[in-house]
This record gives sequence, C-alpha cells and structure tokens, in this order.
Amino acid sequence: MVIRTVLTGLTALTLTAPNGFLAPIESGGGPLTVEALPRVVYTAHRGGALEVPENSMSGLLAAYERGTAQVIDFDTRMLRDGTLVVMHDDTVDRTTYASGSVRTMDRWDWLAVRLRPGTALPGNWRPERPPTVAEVLDRFGGKIMLMLEAKDPRSLDPLARLIRSRKLTRSVFVNTNDPAVARRAHRLGLLAQLWRSRRQMLTDRPEGWAAFVDVLDVDYKARDGDLLRAVNSGIPRVWAHTVTKPKQRDRVLWLGCNGVITDAPGLLSRTPVKKYKPVKVGGPARR
Repeated sequence: MVIRTVLTGLTALTLTAPNGFLAPIESGGGPLTVEALPRVVYTAHRGGALEVPENSMSGLLAAYERGTAQVIDFDTRMLRDGTLVVMHDDTVDRTTYASGSVRTMDRWDWLAVRLRPGTALPGNWRPERPPTVAEVLDRFGGKIMLMLEAKDPRSLDPLARLIRSRKLTRSVFVNTNDPAVARRAHRLGLLAQLWRSRRQMLTDRPEGWAAFVDVLDVDYKARDGDLLRAVNSGIPRVWAHTVTKPKQRDRVLWLGCNGVITDAPGLLSRTPVKKYKPVKVGGPARR
C-alpha cells in the first residue's frame, strides 16, 4: 500500500491589531473547505503541543505558518457569561499563571489570564492571553481547516452561531466524545467529529454513526481489529489520535486510517512514512 502525504506550505501577512492579537490574514478566493483536504491529513493537536504552547494564539499561528499540518485543532469551553474561550482543562491551573475554574470566570476575568509556556518547548515563547473562539475563527477561519472540541455540550448552539455567521460550516470540524452531541452538530449543519478512547472502541459499533459523523477520531492505542472496524465503518474520514512518533503513524496508516492527529506535526512531516511491520505473536499478524 502506497501512502503519499501532501503538505502545503502556508505563509501569512503579519499585522498587529489594537487588541494585541494579530489582525486577520489576507487570502484570495473563497474559504478553504473540507473538500480541499488531501487523502492523508495531518492535524496539529492543540496547535502541536510538543512544539508550541498549546491552545495559544502564537502556537496556532506557528502551526499555520509552518505548513506542517492541514488542520489545526483547539479546545473550547464556555465562561459563565457565555463567552466561548480556548482552553482544554476545566481549570486554568495547568497552563496559566492563574488558578480556578473556567466556568466561574467572565470575559473580564479572562482578560487577566496569561498562558504559561512550557519550559520543555523548543524556542522562546512569551506569556500571552488565551484567545476566545471568535478570535481564532476570525484569525484562521477559511484559511486552513479548523478542528474544535466542544468540551461543554451546552456550547454547541453558540458555537454553531459563530461558525455560521462566518460562513465556515464546511471549514470547521466540531469534535465531541458523545455520539448524541455529534448527531446534534450534524443536525445544526456542522461538520461532526466523534472521538473515541481505546476502551470505548472495544465495544463500539461505528457503522451506526456513518449517517452523521464526518470524522471518526480513534485512539491509536486501540487493537488492530478495533481500528479496522472503524476504517470499514463507512465513515469517510478515520483519523488516529494522539500520535507523537513516526512508528505510531505508520501503523495506523497501514491499517487504513487516512489521517493522524499529532502533538508533533513538525517531526512527522519531516519523517517519511515507512512500511509498517506488524508484530507477530506466535503466528500471523494481530488484527
């Protein structure tokens, strides 16, 4: 099986906006949509969390400018006043200098939060305010495919409004671990993505989701047979998370996945895909 990745270099015009964030990038033509994705897709998970500060505007911008992924992923949560912000955890303790629950903050509290770049990251990164979802959509929407995980199911309707108002319904995947939320996202006219853990995949029957799931987001640690069941489910895109090493990527591609979600898009993009050699345990390759 021959797998060829297409990595498109992207460049950006850098302008400073009054609010301290970069102004929207200029681009020609219409918005980039799901139909333009290559056969094998690389997604920068949280911007590429082993290479840039996760879920930060500077990290997302670096992922965009480096051109090592065709999709940029980020996480979303809702503040108490309904503002949608970019944050993975339910508290800000791990990734910022502040502490406390995200849902107890309002937009004015959010303005005072500063991200704390990880000391192990390559390069020099400065503290910065974590962005809102609207800011990320305005910065990158239509220039590259985006993947956002709706950590709070209550946020689905306001997320849909943000995406629709920017005419990005074919440019943003909305991710969730709940099939019912994925079905709702589909009914709202959004691109629905459903992620599943290794344990969940033991009993999943993904063919039942083919009518409303655009991307099935599977755990690369799952058994060969569970990955094959996902690949053969009828869902058009089966992408494996969260891949950090070339050998992990090579295995899931060998099994038929057509994308990887990775914390290290730079590493994977410069490491050629090799033929995967399955492990044999007393006989034929495990499935």
